[in-house]
Amino acid sequence: MKRKTIRNHKDFLTALGDYKVNSYNIVVRAKSAKIPNDARYGLFAPKKTFKLATDRNRAKRMLRDWIAFNEDLMLPELDYIFVARGPVLTRRRDPGRKEMGILLQNIAQLHKKHAKKAK
Repeated sequence: MKRKTIRNHKDFLTALGDYKVNSYNIVVRAKSAKIPNDARYGLFAPKKTFKLATDRNRAKRMLRDWIAFNEDLMLPELDYIFVARGPVLTRRRDPGRKEMGILLQNIAQLHKKHAKKAK
């Protein structure tokens, strides 16, 4: 299933109860999908971190590749927001894909633990 992208600024905002995992290259945030069974994702490469537009575009292109490789790990009931950090530009494809997979698995574990507590 190909996910849609988040376009509106207000949909990028997260709340205190949302899930967040960090790595050296990426921050992944997840929150309940705005429309059930129509989960989306958003990419964010801050201008403060990436001064040149070419660097911002390259960072987002790399994130898209890593996301496409690990899309089966993304839960259908969550919207994901991926924030690129500066070192992402020096990261190679295969280690980046592996790192993204680990972060998505961590989000899934947090969601599972939270759902278990709610019951």
